[in-house]
Amino acid sequence: MVSLAGEWLTAAANTNMFTYEIAPVFILMEQITLKKMREIIGFPNGDSILAPGGAISNLYAMLVARHKMFPTYKQQGLKTLPQLVMYTSEHSHYSINGAGMVSGLGTDNVVEVPCDDRGKMIPAELEKRVREAKAKGQRPFFVNCTVGTTVLGAFDPIHPLADICEKYDMWLHVDAAWGGGCLLSQKYKSRLAGIERSQSVTWNPHKLMGSLLQCSTVHFKEDGLLISCNMLCADYLFQQDKHYDVTYDTGDKVIQCGRHNDIFKLWLMWRSKGMKGYEKHIDHLFDMTHYMVRKINERGNRFYMVLEEPECVNVSFWYVPPSLRKMPHNREREIKLGQITATLKGKMMDSGTLMIGYQPLGNTPNFFRAIISNPGVTKEDIDFMLDELERLGQNL
Repeated sequence: MVSLAGEWLTAAANTNMFTYEIAPVFILMEQITLKKMREIIGFPNGDSILAPGGAISNLYAMLVARHKMFPTYKQQGLKTLPQLVMYTSEHSHYSINGAGMVSGLGTDNVVEVPCDDRGKMIPAELEKRVREAKAKGQRPFFVNCTVGTTVLGAFDPIHPLADICEKYDMWLHVDAAWGGGCLLSQKYKSRLAGIERSQSVTWNPHKLMGSLLQCSTVHFKEDGLLISCNMLCADYLFQQDKHYDVTYDTGDKVIQCGRHNDIFKLWLMWRSKGMKGYEKHIDHLFDMTHYMVRKINERGNRFYMVLEEPECVNVSFWYVPPSLRKMPHNREREIKLGQITATLKGKMMDSGTLMIGYQPLGNTPNFFRAIISNPGVTKEDIDFMLDELERLGQNL
């Protein structure tokens, strides 16, 4: 409700965020809040900006990385570059491929690195592919490390990937859009160990932190790169002889011009909760996740976990109807469970009692992915969800 109040007041104020004189109080809120987030990440200086979603935050990271390594590209274009190659895990968000597409690299030069059975990028497989690219005369330059993958909630190992990036002179970006909220918990922040070794980080408060959409941030270890990459010096908007410090004008840092005020709802929510309140918020989400996993396991052969011990708040599982409970768990059974999953989702929607997402992953057929990201979720809610799945699926 606090974040909602912030959004209402933001709409009433209806201010743009491209210059300090247009929205001075909100610009200062943005500066202070983003500085706090960088401190939590481990970037004592650096720079940040709020962007319209994690996909754009990831795009900014890739653009800034290219600008840092090849600054002549800004004026002279692709003809000045070697064949660049970027890397991401096969379970990463599709926006990394999108960044390759819209930046002119092409999706063929976005290499998807295999993951282990828990959904984590395998460092040895990354290094193998980097060496292959270099042998072809290509230039590996960017590695995206996902901490909190969309489906399984897996956390790629940051330290080994950072070692490889340092060895081959590549930019390490951490996509913590989903898992970044763990940094607010003493109990769970170790899942992001090594994040301070990256050059950029995406972190979406509209995910685990519970801010209203949209609220995405991207952070850079080195100050000055963001504006150097994107500024076009439109003097009819961004005059350099204003009577105040023009570094507070953010419009030249971004590829858009008009920018929505996404900070007030986050600032207000953070002020209301405090650091301790946010830690309790994150810990509660994980407590409910652990409770759900335990309750699924207690129901025996009526459910089957796709990933037995989730790292984040993503619980991936199949409901097993009576007709399949005596069948050995093999490929044939998984295919049948995938079909049951889609049918059961339809029954949920028809009954209007549940709404749980499902999807395939690689060769794994459809399975349910329950996300516990609402701090209002209780044990009773989880018990109802599992009971309702059994009620709706008992005749399948």
